[in-house]
Amino acid sequence: MKGVQDTIAVAALSARMMAEAAVRDGFEVVALDLFGDADTRAAASQWISLGEPASLEIDDALTLSALRELARRGDVSGWIAGSGFEGRPRLLAEGAQLLPLIGTPVSAVCRVRDPALFFDLLASHGIRHPPVRLGALARSLPDDGARWLVKDALGSGGWQVRVATPGQLAELPAQHYLQQEAPGVPMSATFVANGRQAVILGFNELTVRRFGTRPFVFCGVVGPVALGTLAASRVQAAVRALTTGFELRGLCSLDFMRDGDEIAVLEVNPRPPASLALYGAGAMAAHVQACLHGVLPPPPTPTRVEGLEIVFARHGGQVDAALAQRLASRPDTHDHPHAGTRFAAGDPLCSLSAHGADADAVRATLHQAREALLDSLETSP
Repeated sequence: MKGVQDTIAVAALSARMMAEAAVRDGFEVVALDLFGDADTRAAASQWISLGEPASLEIDDALTLSALRELARRGDVSGWIAGSGFEGRPRLLAEGAQLLPLIGTPVSAVCRVRDPALFFDLLASHGIRHPPVRLGALARSLPDDGARWLVKDALGSGGWQVRVATPGQLAELPAQHYLQQEAPGVPMSATFVANGRQAVILGFNELTVRRFGTRPFVFCGVVGPVALGTLAASRVQAAVRALTTGFELRGLCSLDFMRDGDEIAVLEVNPRPPASLALYGAGAMAAHVQACLHGVLPPPPTPTRVEGLEIVFARHGGQVDAALAQRLASRPDTHDHPHAGTRFAAGDPLCSLSAHGADADAVRATLHQAREALLDSLETSP
């Protein structure tokens, strides 16, 4: 399918997924990210660095310089912001002045990332969410026997989430808040919105694991998966309310906990999510169409379950030429590092994909592939 815009830019901590999806939908793509992985550069007509990979942080000056350069070209119609721009409203706003931002407006991103506004909107629509403590109330733990979590409204990927302890709350940053830990399965809904309406592409189960002192790190996603009629209707109601309340546009995701038929909404990501990879051709074209023309796609009819998983290194090391070639030659690996890339324990090394008839089969395939890959690193000379 030929994209509405012939050339677009995609920017994120890692832009590979968006770049490949956009090329698949007929766009020419300029990719901006930290890593410049081999498959990112292969998909894009041009790659521009947004900072040092080890920093895991997008550099403002490099981003604005890149967008200024692309605007001067005259053939790049706009840019799509992915992961890494959470909590960067000034950068988004300055970037949008240089090159049109294809996504949720910056003002709406700021509002949906404000915990007070977000949870007030949920409450006003009767949408269930775990209890939260904001502002001054977040400086102390209630004596209720529950486990409370410290969350950063501007964070992503679960890296900022901690179990709350009294000693850490005295100097809690302003954008942090407390949320009671909710039971159930961590899930998300991938949807496309036009500021007034939304179409849900599918429901997904999230893979969340502990890494050292970080107990809730996002490691992968599997979907689409079936959701009971009552739970699905509750998610749909939440997506509708949030879309109209915050003028969400393009690809987004709603994170929630499912406990039987009950759901508890956690947050919205107002940008293309990692689950984009599960929904194949048409997703990025749908994003552009919804943002620029208000046109929404029909609900998809999935034929199989897809899954992806980030592979985090067990130990530090360096990617040599043999490992780089081995990773690049495997059809189930992505985000291929270049030879010479150094990594520390806990760093993302690459990602894996799999598909199957159901979620359990996909998870089993991903688990086996991840463990085999990590074991092979330890036995390599």
